[in-house]
Amino acid sequence: MKQVLLVFGTRPEAIKMCPLVNKLKQTNGFDVKVCVTGQHKEMLQQVLDVFNVIPDYDLEIMQPNQTLFTITTSILDKIKTVFDDYEPDVVLVHGDTTTTFATSLAAFYSGIKVGHVEAGLRTYNLQSPFPEEFNRQAVSIVSDFNFTPTEVSKNYLLSEGKKEETIFVTGNTAIDALKTTVDSAYHHDLFDWVGDSKLIMITAHRRENLGQPMKNMFKAIKRVLTENPDVKAIYPIHKNPLVRDTAKEIFGDDDQLKLIEPLEVIDFHNFLNKSYLILTDSGGIQEEAPSLGKPVLVMRDTTERPEGVMAGTLKLVGTEEENIYENFTLLLSDDKEYAKMSQASNPYGDGTASEQIVKILVENL
Repeated sequence: MKQVLLVFGTRPEAIKMCPLVNKLKQTNGFDVKVCVTGQHKEMLQQVLDVFNVIPDYDLEIMQPNQTLFTITTSILDKIKTVFDDYEPDVVLVHGDTTTTFATSLAAFYSGIKVGHVEAGLRTYNLQSPFPEEFNRQAVSIVSDFNFTPTEVSKNYLLSEGKKEETIFVTGNTAIDALKTTVDSAYHHDLFDWVGDSKLIMITAHRRENLGQPMKNMFKAIKRVLTENPDVKAIYPIHKNPLVRDTAKEIFGDDDQLKLIEPLEVIDFHNFLNKSYLILTDSGGIQEEAPSLGKPVLVMRDTTERPEGVMAGTLKLVGTEEENIYENFTLLLSDDKEYAKMSQASNPYGDGTASEQIVKILVENL
């Protein structure tokens, strides 16, 4: 019996790891345990409930005004107790969070194999996204299994000298999650408010966009809404008070835009499915939206998901007000441009990533 420990701490990680947790638990030959760090507390629990995943360990690191320093040192300090108690054969981490970095470092110190889900994403700019680009590059140094979503991410790892026998192209587990959450019969009261208007979904929270870049983003959105009365926007706003203060400053009481609390994962995925297009600085949405046929304007200067840009489902529009305004307006006014993005192919797999990862672990552990 091989002992597998999955460690995650944020809502996006949980969305992408819970399908893998459940697939592993259905597989003979594995004893599976889950450790959550609590990097995001309330938002994490919502996802766990949806996928019926009950953590075996909770590091409970979240504290008021937490920083990258406190998150990192708290995980390093607390997770060794979990390793000593459970003695895993492999620790599976996801993506590029501080939880992922600190857990991988602790596993390396403890001589435990590391499996990196969603490995190989790169911008090669350590400041964008910050600190995620450092985190994922650092995890790649110590990982024994690299589960990449695409051939592009595999090639990044090969160019960095990773051994090919440690790299496995599986697709992205985010697509697996959509099979559980999206329901054509789903309805929400806010859909009545939207009515026949075009629904725009917004997410924005990245550290590097705080301040003037975020003000630019919001000003562009507000201009487009003012010029298009048949458009309505919903923004499930991040808990970060700096994000909330900026949104209130720019949007005020705009009657075409609803600022709402973060949505549970089932609600969020179905809101995306209902939307006409999406504006975001997030990562996971860049993978989810193509499966739903929704164009995405990425309000960042770089993306670690170039596959979506190459496929035509994503467009990088930066954080300058005028560029966001022009591209947003174009998709609302040009049916051909909209169709070109909404009908592009999904480069992130067919929803079998978890199954493929489990098969690889069976064969290699």
